Amino acid sequence: MEETTSLFERREGRHRGAHRAVAATVAAGICLIWWYRAAEMPAEEGGRRRWAWIGIFFSELLFGFYWIITQSLRWRLTYNFPFMDNLSIRYNDDQLPNVDVFVCTADPIIEPPIMVISTVLSAMAYDYPTEKLAIYLSDDGGSELTFYALIEASNFSKHWLPFCRKFMVEPRSPEAYFYLDSAQHHRSQEWVAMKKLYDEMKERINSVVEMGKVPKEIRDHNKGFSEWDCGVTKQNHQSIVKIIVDGKNDDAVDVDGYVLPKLVYMSREKRPRHPHHFKAGAMNALIRVSSEISNAPFILNLDCDMYSNNPDTIKESLCFFLDRKKSHDIAFVQFPQDYNNVTKNKIYGIPDKVSNEIDLVALDGYGAALYCGTGCFHRRETLCGKKYSKDVSGSVHLDVQTKKEVAKTVYELEEACKLLVDCNFENGSQWGKEMGLIYGCPVEDIVTGLTIQCRGWRSVYYNPKKRAFLGVAPISLDVALVQFKRWSEGMFQIFLSKYCPFIYAHGKIKFGAQMGYCVYLLWAPLSIPMLYYATVPAICLLQGIPLFPEVKSLWAIPFAYVFVTHNCWSIAEAITCGSTLKAWWNLQRMLLFRRTTAFFFAFIDTIIKQLGLSQTKFAVTAKVAAEDVSKRYEQEILEFGSSAIMPTIIATLAMLNLFGLLLGIIKNVAALDLGLFYKGLNRFFLQTVVCGLIVLANLPTYEALFIRRDKGRLPPSVLFKSVSLALLASVMVY
Repeated sequence: MEETTSLFERREGRHRGAHRAVAATVAAGICLIWWYRAAEMPAEEGGRRRWAWIGIFFSELLFGFYWIITQSLRWRLTYNFPFMDNLSIRYNDDQLPNVDVFVCTADPIIEPPIMVISTVLSAMAYDYPTEKLAIYLSDDGGSELTFYALIEASNFSKHWLPFCRKFMVEPRSPEAYFYLDSAQHHRSQEWVAMKKLYDEMKERINSVVEMGKVPKEIRDHNKGFSEWDCGVTKQNHQSIVKIIVDGKNDDAVDVDGYVLPKLVYMSREKRPRHPHHFKAGAMNALIRVSSEISNAPFILNLDCDMYSNNPDTIKESLCFFLDRKKSHDIAFVQFPQDYNNVTKNKIYGIPDKVSNEIDLVALDGYGAALYCGTGCFHRRETLCGKKYSKDVSGSVHLDVQTKKEVAKTVYELEEACKLLVDCNFENGSQWGKEMGLIYGCPVEDIVTGLTIQCRGWRSVYYNPKKRAFLGVAPISLDVALVQFKRWSEGMFQIFLSKYCPFIYAHGKIKFGAQMGYCVYLLWAPLSIPMLYYATVPAICLLQGIPLFPEVKSLWAIPFAYVFVTHNCWSIAEAITCGSTLKAWWNLQRMLLFRRTTAFFFAFIDTIIKQLGLSQTKFAVTAKVAAEDVSKRYEQEILEFGSSAIMPTIIATLAMLNLFGLLLGIIKNVAALDLGLFYKGLNRFFLQTVVCGLIVLANLPTYEALFIRRDKGRLPPSVLFKSVSLALLASVMVY
């Protein structure tokens, strides 16, 4: 095959011209709204209406500027398409490059070992030469339970990998496969035998996890458990590196005689007084350890709950790295985050189909696809801090790495790797600064991707029809909001740091890409105008203070046009991307909840951190839930079930808008005199619509406050606090 044959192509998205035309009219409408706010400013100094007007003017300025920034994501839609057949023709299996897979876990309770090894097994079972694969598990919990589960997985893989090859199994996570396929499978003898093997392994692992320790007879059978003889705890333990399958021993083959992928367990040293930099520190430790053991030119990193759903994903991603003409400057290929447990109407707005299929795609059009922390293939040298130079040919060493002059035994490799992951190794080095993932931010993935792009590399976003990776989406409101608080807090920290795209990336990446980054980095401050809109219009409705133009006024047209056009276009995008209308509405509700709670607390916490009054913390979200919670999730019933501050704020805002809507209508609109009725309706119609939409979005909140009796309802304490606070605000202004 000729070297000029392309391994991938880029195609422009459709309807770009139509969107640009509509966006121009919406922008004109936004400018007219700003003009109206400035021209119709109430004259009275210090009056309540004037201050409320100034506040809503400021909110609409922020909303408008944020909308303008978001248009960068719609301006250059470009889609990528790999040609895997061309790759197979150009490279045979012996010529394909080695690939290292990094899987990270942190807690055997929150992230159960059986889930972790299902992800590991799905990576071991890729349709790729097994001798060219190496799987590394970083266990930041330093748990012997996880180590035991990995040993069990290595034994099970000797049967699982041949089974996958023979029956073309998909997905290749055994937990997902048997869960999805058990009902309709023909139940061949091989299937029954494999299911029995898996169930027995699962039972052994779960029983050990329930005991909280590995039994002595198991520990005595494998000397690797001696690492846990010296009082290992989650935050205080020595370096542990164990090569479980090295690919050279006689027992490193499956039942068909094929070599198994390398399998390595790593737990970097942790000491209470040494910062460990969360996941970024774990990834950097994995980069160093893998460079000593396998040193593959390409790296795939996965979260422990994000299993491989497509056995051809490695080959698809390599199409973007190995094209002779177009791959020389590609640093990483990012796949979208999808989930195997989402309901039809996506009750928590996760995943956001429009974000996956439009927003993230658009950043790729600037060559600046986001690094999202999982489901991402990297060129190793870019993670190690290499700058791109135009005179680089882009060629990759496709053969097995042979840089070491003297072959080391497994024990020697393990001991050498331990030195690479002790607490003092990075002291005085560029790790976390110019090398590896960047330290100091909860969303180390985003800032790391930005720094790589600023070194001259570009990135690719690829959203295949067949989902490459599937994870576990939050199934309760509390977990979903905590997750978004962490993300928005970390991204706002980037905006306020030296890595702000408008400063750090100025002249290094395209201006549209800088704007595109800020669509995400400015989630947290977007909470301020959203909170204002969720409170002040309702309060002013109670006070009889109009904040919007009369319906008969021409000034009402831009408000109506911007609202209707923006939402109609949003609905069209959602339906085009495969979402239902109800899923779109659920997302609007969740945007309201996120912006008034998670984003707001992220904004406050970030400001406090900037003042040096607190330190960055990393919260690991739970990946398992009670059976009744899962059942309500499947029924698409919102899971509140908490008296924490965020559900309380949601309930309080819901009650405030309900009181504002009802009492405001009684006071300003409802009248026995028909003329007064039309006058009140004319003055307060748009304001009533704002409150009414918030009330409509909160129907599940009212149900959880007053009707539901299950454990997922809002507790009586939240009902008391929310009603009391809303009534207090209503009485004070009524």
